[in-house]
Amino acid sequence: MSDEAEIQVVGAEAAPEGEHQGQRRGRGRGNREGGRGGRDNNRGRRDRKADGEEGGEEFIEKLVHINRVSKTVKGGKRFGFAALVVVGDGKGRAGFGHGKAREVPEAISKATAAAKRAMVRVPLKEGRTLHHDGNGHFGAGRVSLRTAPQGTGIIAGGPMRAVFESLGVADVVTKSVGTSNPYNMIRATFAALTEQTSPKSVAQRRGKKVAELLRRGGAHDVQAEADAAAVVE
Repeated sequence: MSDEAEIQVVGAEAAPEGEHQGQRRGRGRGNREGGRGGRDNNRGRRDRKADGEEGGEEFIEKLVHINRVSKTVKGGKRFGFAALVVVGDGKGRAGFGHGKAREVPEAISKATAAAKRAMVRVPLKEGRTLHHDGNGHFGAGRVSLRTAPQGTGIIAGGPMRAVFESLGVADVVTKSVGTSNPYNMIRATFAALTEQTSPKSVAQRRGKKVAELLRRGGAHDVQAEADAAAVVE
């Protein structure tokens, strides 16, 4: 066999090996990309399932704050974003969550999903205001919530306004002291909201009627009966 024939044979044998290596290399990248795609698809399915469990309700989403963070690595700085989102159904349920990601939309989606998982129910008077005043604090943040007559509106600023708008409160007076950190303000607000109770729940816990509790508050019998009949939750 001549040298030229030997070269042709070697080339013919090397080509399939290169093809196999290329296929193996391509298959590895495909698996890795497929793995990432599979995780994204699973995440999308989980989000859709969570929405289905809520009965297809429409939520009010409020973006409260976005913070850009950086991490110093060997090659320089790596930037990311942290988002704080408040979600509510406008009917007495609300929650907050925060998420971190390399891009803003992904951080917002993570925060929204976390807020939907952490929603709490707050009893509302006549579906527009709180049943009673309350205080809440978290860290250096302290907030005061006061019930208000119809037509007052939402007297709140910044992060607290987003909470009450998503919650469905139309009349409330609030005050925040101690800090302007949106994370502490939101946590202090939810700490005050979770302490809210309704006359109906208090009456059930004490084994009495709602009218009896309202009558002890100084209301007349007729007015107490009317207010008791108006109590929904």
